[in-house]
Amino acid sequence: MYPFLRMTKEVWLSRRQPPLTIDQSHVSHHICWPWDLDLWMELNNGRTLTIYDLGRIPLAIRSGLATVLKQKRWGLTVAGSVVRYRRRVRMFDRVETHSRLLGWDHRFVYIEQSMWKTNGDCSSQIVLRTAVTDKNGIVPPETVLEALGVTAQSPTMPEWVLHWIQAEDMRPWPPEKSG
Repeated sequence: MYPFLRMTKEVWLSRRQPPLTIDQSHVSHHICWPWDLDLWMELNNGRTLTIYDLGRIPLAIRSGLATVLKQKRWGLTVAGSVVRYRRRVRMFDRVETHSRLLGWDHRFVYIEQSMWKTNGDCSSQIVLRTAVTDKNGIVPPETVLEALGVTAQSPTMPEWVLHWIQAEDMRPWPPEKSG
């Protein structure tokens, strides 16, 4: 089940924090609860993605994107992601997530998030390909930035992210059915 109470808490907190510019990060704090665990008594990989949601939505609120989405009746979607898991998160571990905009191209906005344990170890990292949508499909990032009052060029994204984007663009869709 989606953690609506946790999201409500994060939304409440983010609305009381100062606004962010597009080059700033949002930091949030979370606890791995018993219902976040898998059979191996560690943070479930699906729940990890949900905790990243708990950092990404406040990033949208603090950057002003959530207000623009509501005004324009736009939606926000994840079009792809790549995750790297490196350290286990166990029950009652406290983690800090960092969420930031990496950049954009003609279709998508790329966001990086990382999850850090209290001992300073990075437990996981995700890069997301996201899109703002309306009834006609994807809203170009330039249109979204204009609505936010931002006239900046996309920051230069790391080379490995550009290679991932290139690989995603080469990936066939729909995939072949197996079996």
